[in-house]
Amino acid sequence: MSTIYITDKIFEKEDFSRSHLNKGEYENCIFNNCNLAENDLSGLIFIDCEFNNCNLSLVKLNKTSLQDTRFKNCKMLGLRFDNCNEFGLSFSFENCRLNHSSFYKLKIKNTVFRNSQLQETDFSESDLTNALFDHCDMTQALFEYTNLEKADFRTAFHYSIDPENNRIKKARFSFSGITGLLNKYDIEIEN
Repeated sequence: MSTIYITDKIFEKEDFSRSHLNKGEYENCIFNNCNLAENDLSGLIFIDCEFNNCNLSLVKLNKTSLQDTRFKNCKMLGLRFDNCNEFGLSFSFENCRLNHSSFYKLKIKNTVFRNSQLQETDFSESDLTNALFDHCDMTQALFEYTNLEKADFRTAFHYSIDPENNRIKKARFSFSGITGLLNKYDIEIEN
């Protein structure tokens, strides 16, 4: 099967659960209200693409290239971003549900997570330098040996980060979120 090159195309309300997305490179494409759940996007290349109101839950991302790709209002449960092609890997998320996903060992500096659910998401050994977690629910998100230098958690909530096992130099936290840094000590903090 030969690969194709698609540019500047808008995909509207496509259901790729019945027909798969063609193997190839997609540049400056927009996917609106598409169902890609459980699809195999392995080896595909997305450059400057946007996914709006799409279901991408459980898609396979083996060697998938995501360069400057934006996800808005998407359902993205159980994704293994750690299987993506790391060359040029950059993306942003707004109003997305990324629960049970994995960013294990990825170098994703400056990544923006805005108004998103990141429950039970694995950030272990990732480099999230200068990342923004704006109004994100991080219940049981996993941070182990993660570089969080200069990351912004001021409006994030329900996170638990062990300062002894993660690099948090110059990271920003709100006063009300300080408890997320002290959970392992099983202490009570009162106003």
